Amino acid sequence: MPDSTISKSPLPGLYIVATPIGNLGDISARAAATLASANVIAAEDTRVTAKLLSHLGLRVPMTPYHDHSDERTRAALVARMEREVVVLVSDAGTPLISDPGYKLVRDARAAGRHVTTLPGPCAAIAAITLSGLPSDRFLFAGFLPNKAKARADTIAEFAGLRATLVFYESGPRLAAALTALADGLGNREAAVAREISKLYEECATGTLADLAARYADAPPKGEIVIVVGPRGEESGEEADAATIDAALRAAMADRPVAQAAKAVAKQYGLDRHEVYARALALKERA
Repeated sequence: MPDSTISKSPLPGLYIVATPIGNLGDISARAAATLASANVIAAEDTRVTAKLLSHLGLRVPMTPYHDHSDERTRAALVARMEREVVVLVSDAGTPLISDPGYKLVRDARAAGRHVTTLPGPCAAIAAITLSGLPSDRFLFAGFLPNKAKARADTIAEFAGLRATLVFYESGPRLAAALTALADGLGNREAAVAREISKLYEECATGTLADLAARYADAPPKGEIVIVVGPRGEESGEEADAATIDAALRAAMADRPVAQAAKAVAKQYGLDRHEVYARALALKERA
């Protein structure tokens, strides 16, 4: 059976504490007790964490720890871990999941400090459960690059994976990101989850193109997770080499190689660059 006991006197060291992603009621009893026992809380934004502490009725010293924290800041925290309880939190969810923290964990381990984690809310995992898409294999990819070329290149890296893909995104960039995903991955089944655990929680499902059109003129508010189904899910078609070659020959009969390859890649959920190389080979042999 799970151990439900809560230590009244945590060992000195680093405690990675997951905090609510929306509903403050999602804080666990163990997390609350650990926050109360902390000598210092290393917070991504102390103003955000102060609201959680106020909800819990706690007054605990805090210090900023974020993406721009330097080596000296980490060293000071690691030194404190020798005799004190240092708690690491992000603004929301599980620290280190597209949030700062891995360098602090690495340095704490290198120094031989006690390091443990208190599992809890995570927007990426919550969105997968809401999406209705396959969850047996998935890849979390964080935020896509803002510039179109870098974004397309990044998406191309994932095109050949047979796994559900999970991205974080902001409202103003959502439609462009969905369009880029449809262009690079094919028109796969997807879900857009936002405001998870809050009053206006929403999980919209459909194809990437449908979702891009839905949000084109109405950028949503709140923190957003995009979940994209595995390659092949958009059409249900599984294609062997002969099928792909036949589709390419038919497509190249009335359009340039690049356009034909893009269409076939989208149809079967394949890597566009691999299909393009195959199309060029077929053209040379023709």
